[in-house]
Amino acid sequence: MHTPLLLHAERLTKRYGRRTALTDCDLQIPRGHIVGLVGPNGAGKSTLLQLACGLIRPTSGMLSVLGSTPAADAAHLARVGFVAQDTPVYASLSVADHLRMGSWLNPSWDPALATRRIGEVGLDLAQKAGRLSGGQRAQLAMTIAAAKRPELLIFDEPAAALDPLARRGFLHSLVEFVGELGASAVLSSHLLSDVEQVCDHLVVLCGGRVQLAGPVPDLLASHHRIADHPGATAGAEVVWAEHGRAVVRGDASVRASHAEPVTLEEVVLAHMSRAASTGARPNASAAVAR
Repeated sequence: MHTPLLLHAERLTKRYGRRTALTDCDLQIPRGHIVGLVGPNGAGKSTLLQLACGLIRPTSGMLSVLGSTPAADAAHLARVGFVAQDTPVYASLSVADHLRMGSWLNPSWDPALATRRIGEVGLDLAQKAGRLSGGQRAQLAMTIAAAKRPELLIFDEPAAALDPLARRGFLHSLVEFVGELGASAVLSSHLLSDVEQVCDHLVVLCGGRVQLAGPVPDLLASHHRIADHPGATAGAEVVWAEHGRAVVRGDASVRASHAEPVTLEEVVLAHMSRAASTGARPNASAAVAR
């Protein structure tokens, strides 16, 4: 039996008046991954995640999440947990109030998981959310999203404002929740170090278009750094070149004769640089699922 994709988009477009946030995006992401969604500010990352949560609707094209239209009904809403930017919580409510609210709103709420995780991260149930630190608010928001036991957790720049220690704790909890729930996750971040730590699948979005997508090991294996001189790039697609070096996506002969390994950061920056220089035209092979 065919398992529905985690996320499937075809020619997905979203416009806000005259401004286009996403243009003809094709994307296929299989289940069972922690997906890193990266790109510069204004790339369309938040728009894509809001579409995936059903908070907004496409202007045109198709998007399915877990095999259905996002937020198609209450049952589908229960399958997706969302933590928005700045990990919003209600300042006047206590931690315990947030857990009670989660229980009222979510039929699949797991009170044991919520209470245990709140204890593990050292939150006081009586504490008002408005008095929590940024890292504590992030942990509370993530616990609420996870305690509904979703199949997909979506995080929109949740750790951007956190200090390094709080960010490390947040990412550790994210991985633990995904493992405990048997869920998938999408993490939008402009911090490539965060993506490298926890993500095994990558989507690069620039100028509202998908530039690159696939499992991280496959992307690293197919990209290489070589000296940029005549003949060196034969048989390879040059993604970006500067200062006498090039990042290429090449065949076996290029790898054997010239290539050096690349980092994930080099791959991402090469595709982002090319997108910036070419008006963010999409890569024809960017959205192939594996």
